[in-house]
Amino acid sequence: MSYYCGVDIGGTFTDCVLVDETGTITLAKASSTPQDFSQGFLDAIEEAARQRGIDPEGVFGEIELLLHGTTVGTNVLVQMRGAKTGLITTRGHRDALVMMRSYGRSAGLPIEKLLHVSRHRKPDPIVPPQLIKEVSERVDWAGDVFLPLNEDEARAAVEELVAEEVDAIAISFLWGFVNPDHERRVKALVQELAPDVFVSCAHELIAKPGEYERTAAAAINCYVGPSTSTYVQRLDGATRERGYTHPLLIMQAAGGVVPANEVAEAPLFTIGSGPVGGVTGATFLADILGHKNVIACDMGGTSFDVGLVHDGLPISSSETVINQYTFFMPRLLIESIGAGGGSIVWVDEQSGTIRVGPESAGADPGPACYGHGGERPTITDANVLLGRYNPENFLGGRLALDREAAERAMASIAEALGMDVVEAAAGAVRIVEYQMADLMRQMTVEQGLDPREFVVYAYGGAGAAHAAVFARELGCSEVVVPLGDLASTWSALGVMSSDVLHVYEHAELVTSPFDAGRIGAIYAELEERARTQLAEEGFADADVALLRYADMKFSLQIHQVEVPVPGGELTDATMEQQIETFIERYESIYGKGSAFTGAGVQSGVFRVVGRGRIRTPALPKLEARAAASPADRRDVYWEEGEGFLSTDIWDGAAIGPGTEITGPAIVEMSVTTIVVQPGQRGRVDDYGSFVITV
Repeated sequence: MSYYCGVDIGGTFTDCVLVDETGTITLAKASSTPQDFSQGFLDAIEEAARQRGIDPEGVFGEIELLLHGTTVGTNVLVQMRGAKTGLITTRGHRDALVMMRSYGRSAGLPIEKLLHVSRHRKPDPIVPPQLIKEVSERVDWAGDVFLPLNEDEARAAVEELVAEEVDAIAISFLWGFVNPDHERRVKALVQELAPDVFVSCAHELIAKPGEYERTAAAAINCYVGPSTSTYVQRLDGATRERGYTHPLLIMQAAGGVVPANEVAEAPLFTIGSGPVGGVTGATFLADILGHKNVIACDMGGTSFDVGLVHDGLPISSSETVINQYTFFMPRLLIESIGAGGGSIVWVDEQSGTIRVGPESAGADPGPACYGHGGERPTITDANVLLGRYNPENFLGGRLALDREAAERAMASIAEALGMDVVEAAAGAVRIVEYQMADLMRQMTVEQGLDPREFVVYAYGGAGAAHAAVFARELGCSEVVVPLGDLASTWSALGVMSSDVLHVYEHAELVTSPFDAGRIGAIYAELEERARTQLAEEGFADADVALLRYADMKFSLQIHQVEVPVPGGELTDATMEQQIETFIERYESIYGKGSAFTGAGVQSGVFRVVGRGRIRTPALPKLEARAAASPADRRDVYWEEGEGFLSTDIWDGAAIGPGTEITGPAIVEMSVTTIVVQPGQRGRVDDYGSFVITV
């Protein structure tokens, strides 16, 4: 028997999904191990093997495909614990990275910090000013060499950085993406003088204008490079030692996977990839269920992540902000807030109100009810006090929850506000659910989309417990808890359902009326690069899919809108239709009548997304079951019911297609708890997903 395996590492748990040739799915969770994430990775696979009834050590030899979503690069950047990095750039431009853009002091800040302008500060530098070296060289916008590279200065710059004992060197020259010869030559000097130093060039990562963003991308790639590369190489070696013989595939922020050896060279593209697996999985399931518009919500232990699927495709972005650094990187559009099961409940002394997050109890010590030494109340503690979670059957009984510890922790909030602990717990849950609804509303409306036209997919360890409320607040009519119990490990399944994906870009400013021949030639060159690379990775032509996009704007504007471009031969009529498509997309975002057509239309970046389809087992349909009955009843607090009500408790293992449940009700699966609010109805579909009609 051969298996397909997806592993996703979160802040609290590492999730594993193991699928055999028939489509039978086994899921497992292991505690994340921040001191060495690879240990949690291996633990999760071995736990899945034990649940499957096979040898934990021998399973690696039977795995046909192993895919992994990692947060190592993201954690390094957020925690500012990266490599000592030097930068070599064009003389006269050493301060580009330090100066940032004009909004650098506020980029990526949450709303509560944006309100205090006097407190805005630039982030700690990823490259200290003394480690930025200039060399004489200049290439113009057309790629012509205006000033040849001064190799003596370049050699001296490398030697000075090596003397400073840097671990990595980034190279970014003006217009280096048009003519990369100078960047390549300096890279060769680094490899000659310091072969053990990690080195990357801006043109290898980003092929479009934006001096600061390209330089930031190269510097960040070097900053996270040594630790990420070491982790991936160590993990690749550990799996091979245990018998895995195929390429290890790593999730990218753009929504696909690539071989581990590519990640070792360009770890930048894994930054922010943690929640991407969930959106990829939602896209996969939505295609099966016929849902064109989906709000994908992942509520784990630390954060709440939201992505969008519109017209069957995930919405993407070409820009990323992490730790106030803005840099170019193709990624799925996913936004996050600190609102997970482990988010800490606290009292704002100035306003005298309850606040939730963004600080989290994490995996260690975790919520107070875990009994691992945590003393501050969390959302998980609140759910225990409200009766939503069964202390004796949490995670299928593998973790007994201490209700008294949860009560002691929440008492500190209740006493400060003159409430009882249940009122404080209910308030905390209500606040976090409304925070999540606000993020979902913001993301859809900012894209010119109506959230009422979307289906909510709720997954992650805590998503199913809260989805019915935040979906109702948005006006959505349906919630899908994907594949029931698998919702808690959904990102791991999403990683496993991903294709190999590469993004190819060409920057060239063209103005309407567009030259169909020239634009067609650009796409032909990008598509040839995609086919060649995917063929080298073993994909037949029938397994390759290519999609075209263009970043378009009105003349004199700065911000651009990504617009799909049809495949095949481009004609003048196609180009006219492309302009109409852009105007429609522009007005859907900014409002009817906002398009300034008299200014003319420009396109500056042409993009091809190449996918190599990975064949994994299809999801099997489940057989209908006889009508089931509630397994138990217990008192659960319902805001709509004005207090505790005796509530039906359903055993998730006993229900299947054909089961209908009327709220209020709790459905307890082995690792997922689903909350059906009063007046709502729930059912199990043909694939095992639990569907709530809001």
